[in-house]
Amino acid sequence: MTGALAPTKPLSVADRCDRCGAQAYVRAVLVGGGDLLFCAHHGRKYAEALRANGADIQDESDRLNETPASAPAEER
Repeated sequence: MTGALAPTKPLSVADRCDRCGAQAYVRAVLVGGGDLLFCAHHGRKYAEALRANGADIQDESDRLNETPASAPAEER
């Protein structure tokens, strides 16, 4: 990547996978402009092919392992 792409904002709960409609954790910023959003599953499935075509991948799937702030103390 050239680093010329503008930084993207973090994905939110309102962002949905373009393939299945689940919450998006992966954004693929396309070389020609625009982006695609994917759940973790579809992000893993398509990331290699998208990178091969020059897409910049923003992967936030590590958030799936975070403990919510509202979780009981024994779960933190």
